Amino acid sequence: MFSTKTGAARLLIAVVIGLIVLKTVASWLSGSLSILAQATDSLLDLVAGIVTFLALRIAAKPADEEHPYGHGKWEDVAGMVQGILITVAGGLIIYASVQRIRVGTIIEMTGTGILVMAISIAASIFLSRHLLKVAKATGSVALEANANNIAADVYSALAVLVGLLAVRLTNLSYIDSAVAIGVAVYIIRLGYRSISRSLAILVDTKLSAEHEEVIEACLKKHGTDVAGFHKLRTRHSGSQHHIDLHLVVNKDLKLEQAHDICDRIEGEIQSRLHGASVTIHLEPCDGRCEQCHTVCSRDETDPAIRPNSGRRPS
Repeated sequence: MFSTKTGAARLLIAVVIGLIVLKTVASWLSGSLSILAQATDSLLDLVAGIVTFLALRIAAKPADEEHPYGHGKWEDVAGMVQGILITVAGGLIIYASVQRIRVGTIIEMTGTGILVMAISIAASIFLSRHLLKVAKATGSVALEANANNIAADVYSALAVLVGLLAVRLTNLSYIDSAVAIGVAVYIIRLGYRSISRSLAILVDTKLSAEHEEVIEACLKKHGTDVAGFHKLRTRHSGSQHHIDLHLVVNKDLKLEQAHDICDRIEGEIQSRLHGASVTIHLEPCDGRCEQCHTVCSRDETDPAIRPNSGRRPS
């Protein structure tokens, strides 16, 4: 039920709503700004979860006449919005914390806050691991961004928990505001990472070196028919990978044979890169044989054309 993109997004929304209620009540009872910072972070997680859920529904739509490459980039837009919201919230929390330190406040009912933060840590660990598992299985950038943000909640909630314990032991309320500032700085850092990654995909940054190595490995497996390739271009669109290239093939091959080779290459790339869409432009070889490993009619007419190739003519 929760193993699909939309199912994981629903789980995210449900869990985060529960955490927001708990943290808001605990902050109101205790007067803790660090718990309020955590509640604010969870509220942003909720907004991000709703945006992600809507974006995934849109991104799942098939390609149409106006969107021939599909709607996958809505996932990246969701990641960008999420990053901006997190960064703004971090700044507001820092401002409020500084004001609280200047004025001075008393933190009460720290025991309630400690219990709520312990529950929050356990829930965030479970949720972040599940979201990351689904994100890896589906290649969803938006879900991965949410998983990372929820994972960050574990560390920030732990910091708040330690801060509340320190306040309980020392009665120094400014510790709470200091912890809130630390949490906010960490939130801003995560927001920047989310913005930069989403922006890189929106401006069509190429796939990672590891992904392109997978593509090249699939092409090199067909060295007896493929003379080479060039103009390899790659880009993301949400969880989709768009790949196009020019493939140089043995000029002796018939059109049907060359087409079959392209189909096999496309299938191999798609089996190793989830959500890959491959476009191949075929080109005949140019007759320069020194670096070629294919077997063609020129080997038969002139066996000495590549004396160091170590291959017998076909």
